[in-house]
Amino acid sequence: MKKILIVDDHEEIRKLVEITLRVEDYQILQAKNGEEAIKIVKAETPDLIIMDVVMPGKIDGVEATRILKNDPETKACTIIMLTSKSDVEDVKRGMDAGANDYFTKPFSPLDLIRKVEEVLG
Repeated sequence: MKKILIVDDHEEIRKLVEITLRVEDYQILQAKNGEEAIKIVKAETPDLIIMDVVMPGKIDGVEATRILKNDPETKACTIIMLTSKSDVEDVKRGMDAGANDYFTKPFSPLDLIRKVEEVLG
C-alpha cells in the first residue's frame, strides 16, 4: 500500500485532502508543520508528500522541502506543493527548493487525484 503524507497546519485541509484521496487504497499520514513532516518522512518513508508552504514554526513548507531534498536518505521523495501562494515567485521558490509539482488552493479534487495517480502509478 502506498503511503502519502499530507502536511498542512489546517486540520480541515488535511481532512479534505485525505477524503479526496480515499478513492484509492492509500495509507494516509498527517503532519501539522514542517518539523513534524521531516520526522515522519524519516520514520515512515512516504511515497508522496503533499506539502503546504505557509505553516507556523521555524520550518515552513519550502524549507522542509529543501531539507528533505538535500538529505541523501529522503531526496528521492516526491513532493507536491499544495498552497494558497500562487505568485510566479512563490511557485519558483517551491520548485527551486525541489518540489516535483505545485498546486494552488483552492484546488480541483479531480486534478489532485489525477496528479497523485500519475506520480504513484
